[in-house]
Amino acid sequence: MRRFLIPALLIASPAVAQPPLFNPAGYRIAHYRAPVRQAPAGVGRIAPTAAAQLVPGRDALFIDVLPAEGGHREADGRWRLAEPHASIPGAHWFPETGRGDLAPGIGPWFAQRVARLTHGRRDAMLILFCRADCWMGWNAARRLRAAGYGNVWWLAEGTDGWSDMKRPLSRIEPDGGIMP
Repeated sequence: MRRFLIPALLIASPAVAQPPLFNPAGYRIAHYRAPVRQAPAGVGRIAPTAAAQLVPGRDALFIDVLPAEGGHREADGRWRLAEPHASIPGAHWFPETGRGDLAPGIGPWFAQRVARLTHGRRDAMLILFCRADCWMGWNAARRLRAAGYGNVWWLAEGTDGWSDMKRPLSRIEPDGGIMP
């Protein structure tokens, strides 16, 4: 009689369902720190060297969407931060707007503030970023493109790429508009 040994892993490990990476609207909702191969449809990808040639606020609106790590939003809409955040000088920081599923109030706040900062111009150059290998900049760029902005760019390397070029980062606070 012949015996076959079956590895215990094949017997003991049931299939584990993995959570979805994207929601039905196409935004990344899990494992945000992962390689991102291409920009969202209708969004350009800008190299860090090209972005560094632009003057934030004059040539383009630079938008940082990194979450407020350990921070939270108070009932009055103000952010309470656990630690300082460094970003591209002149950028506007909109914490939590790169998530696939936005918390209540975040989407309208983001849309209203970007409309105000662009003076309602849908052709204003917008550069969205987070960190390297992060889907949050991708999500936010896709979100603004879907909102009708036609000159949206994604800086895939984010603040990591900026630092890699020996460009300075400066302390930044969340955008001054109070969320509803």
